Amino acid sequence: MPIKAVLFDIDGTLVDSNELHVDAWDEAFGTVGERFDRAQIHEQIGKGTDMLVPALLPGLNDDAVKKLGETHGAIFEEKHLAKVVPFAQAHALLRHVSQRGQKVVLASSASGGELDHYLDLLAARDFVAATTSGDDVEKTKPAPDIVGVALGKLPGVAAAEALMVGDTPYDVEAAAQCGVRAVAVRSGGFADDALTGAGAMAIYDDVAALLAGYDDSPLGRSNGS
Repeated sequence: MPIKAVLFDIDGTLVDSNELHVDAWDEAFGTVGERFDRAQIHEQIGKGTDMLVPALLPGLNDDAVKKLGETHGAIFEEKHLAKVVPFAQAHALLRHVSQRGQKVVLASSASGGELDHYLDLLAARDFVAATTSGDDVEKTKPAPDIVGVALGKLPGVAAAEALMVGDTPYDVEAAAQCGVRAVAVRSGGFADDALTGAGAMAIYDDVAALLAGYDDSPLGRSNGS
């Protein structure tokens, strides 16, 4: 069965932003007197506020969680968003997927505003068939909502005809719950065993490596196997 659509995570996959999000979350937690090792925060990157904050501060009420998320978002936008750069060959990979006749979908836990910024940063508007952000769903990754909504925007594409590309175990887990297989990249800083343990069918160093080996990758092979 040919792969008709490729769903891409953004942070840590297409753009180099994970450590900047760690910086922003570290400062946000500091505003409420909480401190965590950077490694503890990094382990949660890839989740939206609704999943990340309770993992580190269980027991907070919904209003407190939301406020921390807003604080993180403001800090990230003010201090870090302008520093984010695309990974090498990210634009070229999206273009290549589109030119092969496969639909390009951005499926991210990022806010709608950040996703819009990244569309321009990646010069990807001409290639992208659909997008889903954390603003579109009740629960972010590793819940399946983002991937499910993305598939809903692709009429005629079955879950088995789509593949997810992401950098975190949460991308892989979210995809799997929707029946979508996933390929992982190491550029987000997660260990191979975490990615394979979540179910990644293949791992590449980054999107440049994926593009270089596209024809032999699960994305390029006719049946995606």
